[in-house]
Amino acid sequence: MTAVVEERRSRRGGRGSRRIVRTAIDDTMLPALRRRLPLTEPLTPEQAEKIDDASMSILEDVGVIFRDPVAIGDWRRAGADIRDGDRVHLDRGLVRELIATIPESFTYHARNPAKSLPFGKDHMIFVPMTGAPYLRDLDDVRRGPTLDDLANFHKLSHMLPALHSSAHHIVEPMDHVVAHRHLRITYSSMKHSDKTFMGMTTSPKNAEDVLEMCAILFGEEFMETHAVVTGNCNGNSPLVWDEVMLGAMRAFCRRNQPVLCSPFVLGGANTPASTAPAVAQLNAEALSALAYTQVVRKGCPAIYGHYLSTVSMRSGAPMAGTPEIGLMNFMIGQMARHYGVPWRTSGNLGGAKTFDAQAGYESASTLMAVMLSGANYVWHAAGWNEAGMHCSTAKFIVDAEQCAMAYRLAEGVRWDDFDAALDAVRDIGPGGHYLGHPHTQENFQRAFFMPEMFDNNSVEQWIADGSMEITERALNRARALLAAYEEPKLDAGIDEALRDYIARREREIPAEDALNNDY
Repeated sequence: MTAVVEERRSRRGGRGSRRIVRTAIDDTMLPALRRRLPLTEPLTPEQAEKIDDASMSILEDVGVIFRDPVAIGDWRRAGADIRDGDRVHLDRGLVRELIATIPESFTYHARNPAKSLPFGKDHMIFVPMTGAPYLRDLDDVRRGPTLDDLANFHKLSHMLPALHSSAHHIVEPMDHVVAHRHLRITYSSMKHSDKTFMGMTTSPKNAEDVLEMCAILFGEEFMETHAVVTGNCNGNSPLVWDEVMLGAMRAFCRRNQPVLCSPFVLGGANTPASTAPAVAQLNAEALSALAYTQVVRKGCPAIYGHYLSTVSMRSGAPMAGTPEIGLMNFMIGQMARHYGVPWRTSGNLGGAKTFDAQAGYESASTLMAVMLSGANYVWHAAGWNEAGMHCSTAKFIVDAEQCAMAYRLAEGVRWDDFDAALDAVRDIGPGGHYLGHPHTQENFQRAFFMPEMFDNNSVEQWIADGSMEITERALNRARALLAAYEEPKLDAGIDEALRDYIARREREIPAEDALNNDY
């Protein structure tokens, strides 16, 4: 045994200490992924121009309804052609002029500066699912969620290295009245993780509350020049933006905070039943909203968004993991880069009712297409199942590991140890093995990704270990993470100010006024 290997073994300790190293929980967040894989771009330059021309023609000839008098006034002042009261016809020159002012990249600032993230161009971040009215809990029981369940998901988001955000309402806390939930959800995101997070856009007033809480956390002046939170505004496809979403969009844009402009695509139901025309419509919808963000505040960050699903023509149900969803991701990524704007997609989507093979196949198919499409903001990257009706705790854990594996894939081939590894070939020669070689000892942890949630032992060993399947392994992992969780404490003064703000707003907001924007 060489002196180098002896020294390394002495330094690391014996077998017991090495086992501790292997099983210890490492919750160090991965940096924003800098993608180094070639992109999949199925459109020729001529086809990309064809999609662009079709989208611009839709905006000019068909128009988009902005069902909001404030937005109509904004568009009229910007020079748009308004017909029939709320149908906005946008000249392609005006659209191009407006979207040209959207930043191609920026930095997301977390309350822990070490977890701030470069965003846009070739950088990608992974964000958990949101919006589930049910969960599958630590016992894999499907039920209504509570605020404590939401806190657990925020804690898991904080501890899982490949997740870059705690999102917002990963699950709906049904034990709190609807009108007050956005306050408790935002506080949970801020309290239980020091990563970046999302802000509720369920009404303009709710969005303003979120932004006021962000001002308490980060400082109002800081927000004027730094992105600290993400909003999402869904369109009503085909070709409608409503008052609630537009009001929330304005709230974020006025505070210079990024918003996802997200048509909600059910391919074949609210788009044409054909992939390329569906993308042309979606592109028009997204461009109209992106352009409007710049009418509100020129230069504010905005993200080309969408939610993609195709519809079963047998049942009308939304589907996940289909070939057309992959193709649309490739095409939308290409179009977003055509306009020079960052873009969002959805990651590990599943329609299965349990964490079964269907859920795995659907999610793997979607995630692989997402990685090859070059998306910047990969939302719904952990937990999504049953078409978003529930967040699965087990799937949340495995999805996060899949994101880590996808991260490693997209980093590309490493060459930094190439010469040292070739020296090992010369040392070992024909017929030997590399397990004890210094190069292997030095590189085994980074050379090949070793999933913790997958079992690669022999069937005999698997049986001896209790014949545990992946759902049970993942739930055990979730319990271990939650047991080891350490809260990243908020500054005491900021925490008190946030709690005071919540208490005041809960006194002011009538509990029954879930969507009343006039309170």
